[in-house]
Amino acid sequence: MSASAVTKSPRRRRPLREGVFRVSLYACLGVGVVFLAVLLAYIVVTGWDRLDSRLWQNFPSIQIPETAGAQSAIMGTIWVLGFTALYCVPTGVMAAIYLEEYADRNRWYNRLIELNIQNLAAVPSIVYGILGLGILARGLGFGFTVLTAALTLSLLVLPVVIISGREAIRAVPDSIRQGSYALGATKWQTIWRQVLPQAIPGMATGSILALSRAIGEAAPLLLLGGLAFVTFNPAGVFSPFTVLPIQIFNWISRPQEEFRILASAAIVVLLVLLLAMNSVAIWLRNRYQKRW
Repeated sequence: MSASAVTKSPRRRRPLREGVFRVSLYACLGVGVVFLAVLLAYIVVTGWDRLDSRLWQNFPSIQIPETAGAQSAIMGTIWVLGFTALYCVPTGVMAAIYLEEYADRNRWYNRLIELNIQNLAAVPSIVYGILGLGILARGLGFGFTVLTAALTLSLLVLPVVIISGREAIRAVPDSIRQGSYALGATKWQTIWRQVLPQAIPGMATGSILALSRAIGEAAPLLLLGGLAFVTFNPAGVFSPFTVLPIQIFNWISRPQEEFRILASAAIVVLLVLLLAMNSVAIWLRNRYQKRW
């Protein structure tokens, strides 16, 4: 056998391997998409009869599922998510600005902060629930309220907001900073008037996706006193609360088939909220994104 034949045989096998690998990727993607489509179709078909005004106008009921609704859970979700955004987005943006524009990476405490942020992004949500229960609810005396839930979810999604904010700031070309300095602007004026306007689309996208994760969390809120049966809307940050994931969990755990239908309808409402938030994130990215 000649040397040329030996060298050509691996090259002939390479297209075959690449084709098999590509088919495997498409097969895995197809399995995931099919299962997701089947699940969504099942939920929509099951809860279609309860997708009416009763779902968001009526309060929950443990005896009459035909008239039960999820108004308290929907309003509680809005309250908790609103205060979560109020706490975590400004904190995450300011932390990203400090780490990218001011922090000295040679300092040990800055390296420690970066390491902790990266590690906290992978911590299970139930751990944040235990932290909120021990420190916020009991240690600081906030109790099982909207404030405790919002602060706990803020800690949960804060690493995602910081990381996405840093990536957005890092994507701004350094020539913009240098041009601003050359015109006599200070560091803060450069950040406020030049860097942040260019980084806002990426920051907004990351923040909305982080809040999309927070809206579907149930495990930490169960530890924080998220009630499964609430017949009133929150009246303030120190009010008891419930959210849609907890209400869905309560309905699914009941033996009556009517409550499972109601849970499917509530899942559709939650999915609509998630898709709306993700759509806003995609629109912001496509509308204001600039390519350098």
